[in-house]
Amino acid sequence: MKKSLIVLVCFFFAVLVKAQSNKEDVALLQEMFGKDKKSLVSQYMTITDAQKDKFWALYDEYEDKRKALGRDRVKLIEDYANKYATLDDKTATDLTNRKLELVNKFTKLQQQYFSKFSTVIGGVQASKLMQLEDYLENNIRLFIQDQIPFIGELDKTKTAPKQ
Repeated sequence: MKKSLIVLVCFFFAVLVKAQSNKEDVALLQEMFGKDKKSLVSQYMTITDAQKDKFWALYDEYEDKRKALGRDRVKLIEDYANKYATLDDKTATDLTNRKLELVNKFTKLQQQYFSKFSTVIGGVQASKLMQLEDYLENNIRLFIQDQIPFIGELDKTKTAPKQ
């Protein structure tokens, strides 16, 4: 039974990783919102014609760096899936530290680019973009978290000790 559950968990991770690695979060965003991220940004933001060229060039630069972090997240999820059944203190600590480091890198990326976007499109529009980024990132994180078993979850299949 335990082996069946491990295989099932690995299958879910494979599906998740495929969705995440398919041009990073594009498939997932299309599933959630019915369109790709750039379309969402374009629809949500109010960018003047005079700002468009600079904004989209900066946005593409930002997205390249954000997608690199997304690839690191996929690698972390793969590592978690591969090590889940044999997780020990050292591995759990390493995985958690890597996860926290990714969150910090994402925050630093947003801080760096918020300043740049503010210069190009103003503070209100840059804040709107960061708010949208947070919304999309949180939805992606929730989707991933929903797919990943909690540590020790497979142990719940065992009968609880009698008191």
